[in-house]
Amino acid sequence: MKVYSYSEARQQFAEVLNRARREGEVEIRRRDGQVFVLRPRARAGSPLDVPAVSTDLSRNEIVRLVRESRRSTDRFLKQPARKSRERVNAGR
Repeated sequence: MKVYSYSEARQQFAEVLNRARREGEVEIRRRDGQVFVLRPRARAGSPLDVPAVSTDLSRNEIVRLVRESRRSTDRFLKQPARKSRERVNAGR
């Protein structure tokens, strides 16, 4: 654990916070002997929690857009697989 003097911590506060985030905690010592440990607070909830998106689209419109999106990307996903099969078949 990295130890900073009070004055170092004050002058390099952003670095102290970054190091605490990377390493888990840092220690700050005052001239009078007091010691403080700084550590990041664990996030509440899942990092996958995302705010909802408000839209005026109906369920059917959303489904149609998703399907259209999948069709438009299918051509990108299927081409490499076809080419790799052609290479395998050509080697036989």
